[in-house]
Amino acid sequence: MKRIMYCLLFASLALMTSCLGAAADIVMRADGSGSITLEYRVSQMLESLGRLDGNERWPAIPTGKADFERSLSRIPNLRLSSFSAKEAPNAMGGKDLITKVTLDFKDPAALLAFLDSTGSRASLVQKDGKNILRLVLLDPVKDAIDADLLSLLREVSAGYEINISLTAPKDATLSVIPPAVPAARIVPQGKKVSFAMDMGELVSLKDGLILEIVW
Repeated sequence: MKRIMYCLLFASLALMTSCLGAAADIVMRADGSGSITLEYRVSQMLESLGRLDGNERWPAIPTGKADFERSLSRIPNLRLSSFSAKEAPNAMGGKDLITKVTLDFKDPAALLAFLDSTGSRASLVQKDGKNILRLVLLDPVKDAIDADLLSLLREVSAGYEINISLTAPKDATLSVIPPAVPAARIVPQGKKVSFAMDMGELVSLKDGLILEIVW
């Protein structure tokens, strides 16, 4: 029974994630300040889940300006620079809500607090004169993923992807852990490094996925 419940939970989370596209473009300056431009592409089906059981004010995905302002109010040295939202058709014949925001941060601590309030999925350390940003995108899965579920994930994730880039004040390198991710599109070196992958492919990775950016 425990195994069945785990599989059902994973299936639910995977299907929800597959209906979401996300992009994060980070610009780091030499003094530790910078900006992050985020773009969420959320299926209306997923966005509406937050409106069930009278939870209209607390959507599952932060897509409204008030949602971001509420989050930013708890993080010092972080401010909302711009916000926009619009609707657009998706590959499944429905509509997506596309939200784009730019946040300015005065120090890396503010950026990390926004990316991961728990401190377990995003970290930035200095070692041997280098900055090392580590982002945990996906945890390892203990059980095998059903082939039919994988096929469904790829179908519902059409048009959705995750895209993360960082522009550093000097040349940077991007590494993927584990390294064998053939479906990923990577720019591994340069002042701007990036990682992109279809959501359906991402959630089907059994060994999880971590990005490590060094500059």
